[in-house]
Amino acid sequence: MSTMAAQHMPQEAASEAAVRYLITNYSPKGNKVGWLMMASILVEAWDLYSIAFVLIFIREQYNPDPLMLGLAAAGTQGGALIGALLGGWLSDKIGRRVMFLVTMVLFIVLALAQAFVPSVGWLIVIRFLLGVPLGSDISTGYTYIMESMAKGEREVMGNRWQFMFAVGEVLTIGVIVIFLLIDMQHEMLWRITLGLGAVPALIILIMRHDVPETAVWLVQKGRFREAKQVAREMFNDDLAMLPDQDVVVPKVRTSAFLADLRKDPIRWRATIYGWIACFAQGSEFSTFAFYLPVLFVMVGVSSILGNNLVTMALFCFAGLSGWVGPLLTPKLGHRGIAIAGFSIVLVSLLVAAFALYADNKILLPFAAAGMLWGHYWDASNCMTIPTMVAKPKYRGTASGFAYMFVKLPSFLAIFLFPALFSAIGQANATLFVAIFPLIGLLAAIFILPEVYGYEND
Repeated sequence: MSTMAAQHMPQEAASEAAVRYLITNYSPKGNKVGWLMMASILVEAWDLYSIAFVLIFIREQYNPDPLMLGLAAAGTQGGALIGALLGGWLSDKIGRRVMFLVTMVLFIVLALAQAFVPSVGWLIVIRFLLGVPLGSDISTGYTYIMESMAKGEREVMGNRWQFMFAVGEVLTIGVIVIFLLIDMQHEMLWRITLGLGAVPALIILIMRHDVPETAVWLVQKGRFREAKQVAREMFNDDLAMLPDQDVVVPKVRTSAFLADLRKDPIRWRATIYGWIACFAQGSEFSTFAFYLPVLFVMVGVSSILGNNLVTMALFCFAGLSGWVGPLLTPKLGHRGIAIAGFSIVLVSLLVAAFALYADNKILLPFAAAGMLWGHYWDASNCMTIPTMVAKPKYRGTASGFAYMFVKLPSFLAIFLFPALFSAIGQANATLFVAIFPLIGLLAAIFILPEVYGYEND
């Protein structure tokens, strides 16, 4: 063997190990890691959406102007926009495990801090800072899933994130309903509700403490000895194709991420679709669905307690959709789930707009149920696809970049949609929102190639 060939052997062996890890290996431990990553979404769901149910009490106490109230609701989304980009990049640079632990610690501290804010201004600041670890955690979590599970399994697990959001939302509403039933003082109610997000975060931090770094990341960094050890623990595989000593590998330039994507038309089109779908589903949810509690009160559907009970029933229904969608993905493929989901949302929003025009209070909750069912399908794979098709060396960056397209419209919609409500009315605003599932549907039909079971090295 020539000297030049010998110099290239470690890198070739590293690539072979990465492919083997991503495609052929699967174990109960990998499945356990996947569920642990999904569990962190409960934390995000609690914080992102608990604010929707307690805004009425914050407004009652501080009487802020609409701009300040909108920022209090949307602040976490704005912080998550930064966290997604920063966290994805850092997970590629310093490792997945370090980022997981750091984000949970930060969340615990900041979740508790928002329970003690003296004003709406401070609440906005804390919630913005809180969004940074939340955005980072999602992008890092998806990277972990794609590097710990085999093809097919990893996609079903990744698509379960909407189910976990529904579980978090139902738990949040359930706690608030209990507080209302015991007639808790309103200031205490909203402070305890926001601060309780630290509890699941602490539990997850304890459970994550022993989760190892992904072997794929270690291989990409030339840390072969650690990669072999992790492989033995996770897959009972010592990766015999790797040498027993570490090697120095060239540093990856993050700036090359987009250029690398464009070399492969399948990966490029799939990623473009992922970005569009992230934007479309984030927009449709953060306008119509996020403000469902407010919308129901505005049109007189029920009392505050009754409104929460109706909303909880809707999210239980949505949770069923979030569980069924991933199970159907192997049969329908990513395109099938996306097309079905965006189609259902589009029709449901048109029906909801009609219900608002006609002042039909009975029809509106059913339209909302249809919208949530479709949303939990069309949103299920928008993070899975761009993370899955990315090369391992760019995977954290790819996940964070995709999540940015969720958080940007979410921030803008939660901040600005109340003003749109006031300017053009609930019915016209709902009709306007139907533009987003239409965009997602067209992208699923004309841009997305079928990538279920996609293999990448």
